[in-house]
Amino acid sequence: MGKTFIFGHKKPDSDSVMSAIALSYLKNQLGESTEARVLGNINKESTYALDYFGIKHPKYLNDVKLQLKDVDYHKGFFVKDTASIYDGYQAMLKEELTGVPVVKEDGTFSGLVTIKDLSHILVNENIEDLYTSYDNLMHVLKGEEINRCSNDIIGKLMVAAYRSTTFMSNVKLDKNNILIVGDRHSVIEYAVNSGVKMIILSGDSYIKEEHIEIARKNNVNIIRTPYDTYRVSRLVALTNYIKTMIKIYNPTRFLSSDFVSDIVEINNKLKHTNYPVVDKNNKCLGLLKITDLSEKKPKKVILVDHNEKLQSVEGLDEAQILEIFDHHNLGSITTNNPINFRNMAVGSTCTIVYTLYKEREVEIPKEIAGAMLSGILSDTLILKSPTATEKDREAVLKLSEIAGVDYQEYGLNLLKSGTSLDGMSKEDVLYNDYKLFSVNDKNFAIGQFFTMNFDEIEKEMDEYIKVMDGVAEANNYALVALYVTDIIKNGSYVIYNTKGAGTINLAYQGETPEGHFVPGCVSRKKHVVPIIMEALDN
Repeated sequence: MGKTFIFGHKKPDSDSVMSAIALSYLKNQLGESTEARVLGNINKESTYALDYFGIKHPKYLNDVKLQLKDVDYHKGFFVKDTASIYDGYQAMLKEELTGVPVVKEDGTFSGLVTIKDLSHILVNENIEDLYTSYDNLMHVLKGEEINRCSNDIIGKLMVAAYRSTTFMSNVKLDKNNILIVGDRHSVIEYAVNSGVKMIILSGDSYIKEEHIEIARKNNVNIIRTPYDTYRVSRLVALTNYIKTMIKIYNPTRFLSSDFVSDIVEINNKLKHTNYPVVDKNNKCLGLLKITDLSEKKPKKVILVDHNEKLQSVEGLDEAQILEIFDHHNLGSITTNNPINFRNMAVGSTCTIVYTLYKEREVEIPKEIAGAMLSGILSDTLILKSPTATEKDREAVLKLSEIAGVDYQEYGLNLLKSGTSLDGMSKEDVLYNDYKLFSVNDKNFAIGQFFTMNFDEIEKEMDEYIKVMDGVAEANNYALVALYVTDIIKNGSYVIYNTKGAGTINLAYQGETPEGHFVPGCVSRKKHVVPIIMEALDN
């Protein structure tokens, strides 16, 4: 069973990152297999918290789209190129497949052989040349080893069908001949003296010891089979190395990492039945029968700090959502099956996760306490936000005790760590804490950035507006706004895309110029999103 991924929204903030980490630790302590991931770059504030408490940074998760590796294709199904055609055919019969990938000795994909290829060779072609091994002949013909001089058996097939005298006087034998013969001692003697490549004795025929001695001297391979001459002549072609059947060396094949949606699109054009599966080094992993795509094992995920599809990972519709833990309003995500949905009116998702620890009576390590504390302090602005509740305050007091920090001093340093503009582009500031929302089929985006020095942003405000104009135009967003929050002044400066002026003016019920300061506006969830949604709903 693969791991369940736990992650927050795109453009992750501290609450998103820390709640994923803390929830993953709790789940693993309870015997589950989970891993915390992030859907974007970890911001300065979260980096400060992770480094302060010595927590490993979560890995990036690009998408949860269905991949071929999530499908029950025929893993490990292939044959080596030195296997016999007969073995390849038997492998297909056993798995009820109509094709088999052929690999080289090192497992590298070589080609694909199908039932159609096999029938074409056996029905339409006259098999005279043999390119096989002594072992293949022994296996297919249920042979008995009489004399083995070499493993590779290469030559032209010949059946001793004439009278012995006629055969010896009219047929010239040499070292390239592979002779199928019964108990015709004069022909056998002629063959071993001629130094043929191999003698196949049909019908369990007796061979004289003196003829075996001559065969040893002249390097003549001999096997004996219980099958009669007719059956041997029919089966012997199937002893050939299966690589002799490969007609197309580069058929369409898929990587195990390929997306199922892409495979379906390609198959709609090609309409093949079978496709080899390889890794990035062209090592064969098995065979995909196109009907195998119905047997899927979607990636399992748990969402924290969001329940909006626009804010979540690429390919979420193809994943299996197990649970959601969030403190925002209900969003657009739907599921095919019932799930556990924990939604609480608190200031931080980390407060919900802390509640789970208490309910399950799981001990909280110092670093995990520090992680949850950081998420709560960040989302509630050190408990000063109107979103902060008594449950958040209770969690902060207990977690700061376990983490061994003064929450007010640590919280101020945490928020300060994320306010520096050093090395940040206009896009970095906008996307630092950026969320997408939807109302009446209208999408809008709200970025929030905490700083104690708005002057640095104000002097380049035209550049910020230009960036937001580009984002809105490229994505057909009704509004793109950046709220620059000053935690000392307890309010936010609002900057928005040019065409979003109407929405902003409607939301604030009057002329609202770029860079306007909105007193008391510190919570995107309570102070921003509701009035923007109401404005766009009109």
